[in-house]
Amino acid sequence: MKKRNFWMMLLLTIITCGIYGIYWWYCFVEDMNALCEGRSNEKPSPNYIIVILLSFVTCGIYSLIWMYKQGNRMADAAETYGIRTNFNGTTLLLWFVVGQLLCGFGPLIGQYMWIDLFNQMADAYGVKY
Repeated sequence: MKKRNFWMMLLLTIITCGIYGIYWWYCFVEDMNALCEGRSNEKPSPNYIIVILLSFVTCGIYSLIWMYKQGNRMADAAETYGIRTNFNGTTLLLWFVVGQLLCGFGPLIGQYMWIDLFNQMADAYGVKY
């Protein structure tokens, strides 16, 4: 497990036409499951490849539900690490859905906030770069 860099992920995802982004989110979800293990009432997130496939089959609806659940899951786990945050599933979902009106930058802001909370939790967990 390691801390994540949003800007590097964004750059490499653009350079590789999205392939690196899939790998990055796969690793992120695995690490998120480790950080939240035993600290949240919800079960672990499914493998990110499954999330992509189910999102494709449901025309993107599953990905929105998944993001909402994971945002709430991380907010709950953050409290056990002593991290106070205003971030939760609703915040993430609003940035992804309503944030599309900000020239498409809303989802990027939501992802940045999500990764920032992850990095704060990783610091509390004792992870270094």
